[in-house]
Amino acid sequence: MNTERSPQLVFLVGFMGAGKTSVGQALSRRLGWKFEDLDDRIQTREAQTIEHIFRMAGEAAFRIAEREAVRELLAEVAASPRVVALGGGAFANPETASLLQGAGFPTVFLDAPVEELWRRCCEQAFERPLRQDLDQFAELYHRRYPHYLRAALRVETGGKAIETIATEVANVLDLG
Repeated sequence: MNTERSPQLVFLVGFMGAGKTSVGQALSRRLGWKFEDLDDRIQTREAQTIEHIFRMAGEAAFRIAEREAVRELLAEVAASPRVVALGGGAFANPETASLLQGAGFPTVFLDAPVEELWRRCCEQAFERPLRQDLDQFAELYHRRYPHYLRAALRVETGGKAIETIATEVANVLDLG
C-alpha cells in the first residue's frame, strides 16, 4: 500500500458471513466514502441475480462476470473514494486476485471462526448459492483460506460489533 497518500479504494475480502457488507457500510459511513457491494454491480451488469447466474450458467460464468465487474470498478477509481465488499470467492479466483493485487489498493481479510460464519449465514434472509451444509461450508472455507491470507491485512471479526470492526479497519489502514 502506498503510505504517502490515502487510498481511493479499500477492498474487503473474506468468506460468507465474515461481515464484508455490514462492515463495509459502517466503514464507508465513518470515512465519508461511497460503499459498493461487488455482487450488486454484477447483478446490475448481468441483469440477473447471483443465484440465477449460478443456477443457469454455473460458477465459472459467475467468476468471469465477477472479474469483469472488478475491471470496470478499477477503471472508475477516480470517480470517488469507496469501500468495496467483494464476494466470498473473488479473492480465491487467481485472475481476480491478480487484478486486485496489481491495482495497489489495500485488501483487508475479514475473518471469524467457521462455526460463527455458518451461524451468521444461517441467520440471513437471503440464499447463498454455495452454502449447503456445515461440512461443505467448512471445507470450502478451508480451501479458500490460503487465498484470503494473501490480503494485505487481516482483521478478526468473531464476537465483535460491526462498528468496532469498522473502527479497527480504519485504524489499521491509518484512515482513522
